[in-house]
Amino acid sequence: MIRPLSRQKRRALAERVFERLAAANPEPKGELESINPFTLLVAVVLSAQATDAGVNRATKTLFAIADTPQKMAALGEERLAGLIKTIGLYRSKARHVIALSQAIVEQHDGQTPRERAALEALPGVGRKTANVVLNTAFGEPTLAVDTHVFRVANRLGIAPGETPRAVEDELMQVVLDRFLRRAHHWLILHGRYVCKARRPSCGACILNDLCQYDHKTPAD
Repeated sequence: MIRPLSRQKRRALAERVFERLAAANPEPKGELESINPFTLLVAVVLSAQATDAGVNRATKTLFAIADTPQKMAALGEERLAGLIKTIGLYRSKARHVIALSQAIVEQHDGQTPRERAALEALPGVGRKTANVVLNTAFGEPTLAVDTHVFRVANRLGIAPGETPRAVEDELMQVVLDRFLRRAHHWLILHGRYVCKARRPSCGACILNDLCQYDHKTPAD
């Protein structure tokens, strides 16, 4: 069981965590490929229950054909489904992408909105997707909590929570302003390559001595 820490102690812990992550990787980047805010939005919607690498393989062709909501809407659901059929849940995702493209054309003059409420009102767009777009495309200090961020924040003990929203709210309380723009990327990359779900690489982890996780994997 992770030892509970006060928020003040978690804020101090988070500062040390992000100082190390920043020193190791000063400019972390998301791994989804995109051309503009609209294609980023589409890529994030497509990435649900899919790998970034798998999405990138499909969108390389897709975005060469349709890199604006107007062009995407013109593809139609069936043609889009054919272009993304290597991605899981491709039919429902095609439906959402066509619908959100039409909504952007009709309601936002073809411009991807940069307000949270407007993004979340689009078909297939939830809070996590909106946070990614706001942060990555528009530079807003938001924190998207996916499965990696949720796991790492809980294991480290910097933002314990039983739901993604609870973890997000705690992270926003403990992450210092100077780290907020990149915190989402640092945590995702750390969870994807080091603090993995089934067998975390604790022996190689630069945060090992700071981590509150009680079930660390022994070094190989």
